Amino acid sequence: MSENYQDLNSKTIDRWIDEGWEWGIPIDHQCYVDAVAGKWDVKLTPVKNVPHSWFGNLKGLKVLGLASGGGQQMPIFSALGACCTVLDYSDRQLESEALVSKREGYEISIVKADMTKRLPFEDSSFDLIFHPVSNCYIEKVEPLFLECARVLKKGGVLLCGLDNGINYIFDGEEDRVVNSLPFNPLVNEKQRKLLENEDCGIQFSHTLEEQIGGQLKAGFVLTDIYEDTNGEGRLHELNIPSFLATRAVLK
Repeated sequence: MSENYQDLNSKTIDRWIDEGWEWGIPIDHQCYVDAVAGKWDVKLTPVKNVPHSWFGNLKGLKVLGLASGGGQQMPIFSALGACCTVLDYSDRQLESEALVSKREGYEISIVKADMTKRLPFEDSSFDLIFHPVSNCYIEKVEPLFLECARVLKKGGVLLCGLDNGINYIFDGEEDRVVNSLPFNPLVNEKQRKLLENEDCGIQFSHTLEEQIGGQLKAGFVLTDIYEDTNGEGRLHELNIPSFLATRAVLK
């Protein structure tokens, strides 16, 4: 693959957004107004809302939206009084953040950066990191959790949406198991061609050992967890979990 896979993913997501991708549609004005009034919800995974208890009082907290562009969650946290920074590698996702912040009149720090690299922040910069399902677009997740630990303050909270890998073993109709794990198109040509044919960008499966174990090894303590489905398709109809969300605190 001649092009860096993260650059390819950035371009792919930009195109998805232009085509109306669900996770690239910014909230409307009424949603922001409702959040200011205390009526709000956000998602780390496709279906379930994150419990409000996972956040506590956000007023005055420094929040990092990690690969969380799109103008969906950061406007809510800003409406609740948080001081927000959003990092994403998609121009369109960041444009949505700028659009909503300008429309609603709040300040937000907008950073374009590749989360496979060192995060462009000082140590102990944030109180909370909000990281919805997106690490399926990077090959190695353990270094990212180490970076999260570095930029969070002691006692800071890491909220993650994670893919458990089951989506990568099935065919497009979710009827047959056709792939082995790990799913890594950088080393498996068949898997790369499958992603190309289905216009899925470059994606990777990750084990719970990598994702939860990676958080623990980085110095986090897991405090809560829940599972979620795809929101559509056969696995969803059969209520088979394909995602999980974790709440962890830096010790």
